[in-house]
Amino acid sequence: MTPELLAPAGSPEALDAAIGEGADAVYLGLRSFNARMRSANFAYSQFEGSLRSLHRMGRKLYVTVNTVFEQREADRLYQLLKYLAALGPDGILVQDFGIITMVRENFPSLKLHASTQMNIACARGVNLLSRYGFSRAVLARELSLEEIREIRGSTNMELEVFVHGALCMSVSGLCLFSSYLGGKSANRGMCTQACRRFYRQENEGGYYFSPADLELIEKIPALADAGVNSFKIEGRMKSAEYAGTVVAAYRRVLDSLDSGEEARSRAVKEARDMLRGDFARAKTSFLIDGFSLTWLNPEQNGGTGIPLGRLLRVKGGEGDRAGLIAGGPVLPVPGDSIRLHKADDSGRVSHKLSVAEPDKGGASGESSGSRPYWIDIPEGFEPGDQVYLIQTKSMTRRYPQVIPRNLAAFKRLPGRDKAPLPDLPEVKKSLSQTSGGTGKSGKGKGGSKPAFPEGLYAQVSRLEDLYILQSSRPAGVMVNYHHQLLSRLLGSQKQPLPFSPEDIILVLDPFFPQSLEAELVEDVSVLAEKGYRRFVVNNPGHFSLFRDSGVVLAAGPWLYVFNQWAYAFTVSNGADYFVSPLENNRQNLERTIPQEGSRGFRRSQVFITLYSRPSLFRIRADLGGIYNFHRFSDARDGDFRLSTGPQGSLVYPEEPFYIADKIPFLKEAGFSRFILDFSAGSLKKGEYRDLMEAVRNALPLKGSGRFNWKDGFYKTEETGEKRAAP
Repeated sequence: MTPELLAPAGSPEALDAAIGEGADAVYLGLRSFNARMRSANFAYSQFEGSLRSLHRMGRKLYVTVNTVFEQREADRLYQLLKYLAALGPDGILVQDFGIITMVRENFPSLKLHASTQMNIACARGVNLLSRYGFSRAVLARELSLEEIREIRGSTNMELEVFVHGALCMSVSGLCLFSSYLGGKSANRGMCTQACRRFYRQENEGGYYFSPADLELIEKIPALADAGVNSFKIEGRMKSAEYAGTVVAAYRRVLDSLDSGEEARSRAVKEARDMLRGDFARAKTSFLIDGFSLTWLNPEQNGGTGIPLGRLLRVKGGEGDRAGLIAGGPVLPVPGDSIRLHKADDSGRVSHKLSVAEPDKGGASGESSGSRPYWIDIPEGFEPGDQVYLIQTKSMTRRYPQVIPRNLAAFKRLPGRDKAPLPDLPEVKKSLSQTSGGTGKSGKGKGGSKPAFPEGLYAQVSRLEDLYILQSSRPAGVMVNYHHQLLSRLLGSQKQPLPFSPEDIILVLDPFFPQSLEAELVEDVSVLAEKGYRRFVVNNPGHFSLFRDSGVVLAAGPWLYVFNQWAYAFTVSNGADYFVSPLENNRQNLERTIPQEGSRGFRRSQVFITLYSRPSLFRIRADLGGIYNFHRFSDARDGDFRLSTGPQGSLVYPEEPFYIADKIPFLKEAGFSRFILDFSAGSLKKGEYRDLMEAVRNALPLKGSGRFNWKDGFYKTEETGEKRAAP
């Protein structure tokens, strides 16, 4: 059976183009809870009309509900899910594990697809979701063809793979950079594309983290042979012209799959020629064939479209601004679409031209022989800002309209229902003792499995740092685990570790690719046998490693427990505790876990990170192969650190997140487990001593920030609230 061709529909025009060029299915977002909040998205009547039309045409429609939600938003999400369940789309794409719980308990007819934001990269993750009723997983983009084949061989679930469009620098679902810069979280559909910005190091600069665009047109036959069920095109923020061009190219190749090798090769060549006009960046096959770094070019500024040069002059006032650009090989005309980029990378805006005319004064342009043009521009752009042509009026085809012209019959809207609380299991007796003390054996009272005692925990990434921690012995130590630590944890080092296995908590990496599955399965088994009985899990695939093992689990911050329904999901999979996400804020945390005594909730089972330099990018590549710097800064003089190695690369902020001065208030509110995270680098004795002094006295820390703790996520217009980015 020929795989499905799945296209983005960021607007009604893009929907028409995608279907007109032969897409089997489209995915679109409504006005909330989707990972492209800055795209046009669809009104409810448009969605309902589209759904009816597409089903009559034998095509499918998937709805994106792929952001995390806060506790205060639970009723609105429940109302949206009830609305969708009544209409019956062919699937909903989700990221938040809380949606799994809400759908399973209330709307079992909804077909669940795991968004790439869920970070599913191995068969164990896929199969866990299968037990929760998922019918499809959109695999993380950072996988090789061989890994995809292995996943296919270990699951019956439908697999969806991105084959074309923009890439994220960070591993799917694990980027905090945009959120750290001002609360505009990628997990909330508000990404400001920190990877596309210009950065400086010493006397040089470049677009160090701006990847090329994915293009797997030549890999379609191999991916089809590997058992991929759906080929996905990225681009809900892009034009109808882009959607039509890319769909037509991939349709050409898919239609040739049942033909001979010669016909396949001819179709691929024709498709590549078609894709030269998709107005996108340079192309890459990314990691599908291995782990080269050809997808990064620091000279590439990350813009899409044909460069029209920089604004030379600007005139006019509010609502009537015009900019002068140099002429060139392509001259804009009214009806064309452009994208403007601020010179300092602080903003990018798409705009449809109503004015495009030669400069009557005949001023010289940026290059010899060019004739400058005046174009209308939106507010906020000045001389020096860059202009790109992203769609031409003359190239725009007209397609039959999918959405009915008369929408009067489509009047359904979400209701005003209140979300029923999730079902939660009773708290285990061994955990209801909030003191949670452990003896030398690591066992709790009555010989129960080891719990996490109350108090202050320290997290590191190097075993050498454990010797520093013993100077002010914390309640527990957390170590970021990778395979290279195995032999040392088992006692092969010359100097014994200052903490015993029952005192050490191993923190698993949130990216769990198929290539590491067998290795991690064996490691966990050996470690548990040797007395390492406490783990922090950060990927859905991790849960299956510990089934019936008798260890104690905490759901890590990368599982994004922002609501009671997500908490219920982690509890149902064996996590007795959870670490509050680094993006969380106090108000939402307290709403999520009410005061002690509430059904199934215990604030004593929550870990709160008080100090951290959080990883903003997690990159599946050793960037040390192309970059020889470790520190860099952005246009706003924010300073960052690049850490590279065989396990991949991480980007950290120099300014740490710190709220240890809030400990008295947190304890008063019932929270009793706290983390100081030193894992962003090697720990220094002086740093540790000074920080512990500040923590013991609940003092502020100079040169630190609050991340989202005080203000929370940037609020969209829909809520009536707005938080300005710094």
